[in-house]
Amino acid sequence: MYKAHKVPYFLFLFLLLTVASPVRAQQALRKIKDMVIYQDDRFYSSFPSIIKRPNGELLLAFRRAPDRKGFGEKGTSHVDPNSYLVAVRSKNGETWTQEPELIYAHAFGGSQDPCLLQLKNGDILCASYGWAFVRPDGMPNLKKPYFEAGGAIFLGGYLVRSTDGAKTWQGPIYPPHIAPEINYSALGEPITAYNRGALYEGKSGRIYWVVASSDSNKPNKKTSNHLIVSDDKGLTWKYESVVAMDDKASFNEASVYETPKGDIVAFLRTADMDDQACIARSTDGGKSFKWEKMGFQGHPMQALRLADNRVLLVYGYRHKPYGIRARLLNAECADFASAPELVLREDGGTTDIGYPWSVQLDKNRVLVTYYYNLDNGPRHIAGTILEVGK
Repeated sequence: MYKAHKVPYFLFLFLLLTVASPVRAQQALRKIKDMVIYQDDRFYSSFPSIIKRPNGELLLAFRRAPDRKGFGEKGTSHVDPNSYLVAVRSKNGETWTQEPELIYAHAFGGSQDPCLLQLKNGDILCASYGWAFVRPDGMPNLKKPYFEAGGAIFLGGYLVRSTDGAKTWQGPIYPPHIAPEINYSALGEPITAYNRGALYEGKSGRIYWVVASSDSNKPNKKTSNHLIVSDDKGLTWKYESVVAMDDKASFNEASVYETPKGDIVAFLRTADMDDQACIARSTDGGKSFKWEKMGFQGHPMQALRLADNRVLLVYGYRHKPYGIRARLLNAECADFASAPELVLREDGGTTDIGYPWSVQLDKNRVLVTYYYNLDNGPRHIAGTILEVGK
């Protein structure tokens, strides 16, 4: 009897699990609503990050630059001399201040991708990096090699710090240059460590930051990921280890997370790997890492520990239908290959969307923020509120 039903039984079980996975995803994460957090058609608003302050206030930072079409130009790129780090605030995640406040304007160029970290002592860190626009007569005098994009020369990374709830900011704080980085800045100095993605303060108080470095410019630009750490609340940094490096593929924008057991986990964006999401894990406190493919496409990713220790992983999806997606992982982030995927948005106008970052509003609700466009319209900061089930 068992042999006669062996194949149909396992086929039935496979079909049951296949159908049930989206249902389980819907039960665990239920979308409540989408909303626009900030939009001004004169500006190109993008690359948000969000934190909850100890008093419950939400602080959302993003990069804002002029929409160049207002000057009669063809379009707007991701580098701009008037790209500033700004922020809006909310007490409930649904209503937000209307006029952004300035976090930082770089003295030598435009700034990118503000990445906020709320520290346990109440301080706030914001990591970023900059681009300098060098006039044609200066280009031949730049120290080589350097990285150019959109007519700008890369300046490297920096951080600013607030000790008064983001009312004022001190800095910049410059992390060290790391040895794998081969390029010089527009000022002729070795590039300081940089990246876009979430930093994390571990149980010990050590801050982890997975940074990127250009280890090759020719024949193609290639980057790798490395861990730097701070033991004094972000004031100074030191190199720790290689997170991910490959002979052909690149690893770049990354978010780092410490699990309850103490593993250091990094979620990595890739290039020349068919947009494959990757994960790197360290079981020795960050001294060494092993990376692997996660089995799905999407980038970049950000991980949020929920009240019950599960992890909400959010990421942009730049394939049709363009949008925002999420997976709910177990506490140790070990079930990424089987965790069902939930589609939060699939109405994006172009690939120029994403970079989600989430925060827990209360025990049952999460706000996922990201930048978005509809029908290739103005780039704006949007959000989706989710209800988290068991």
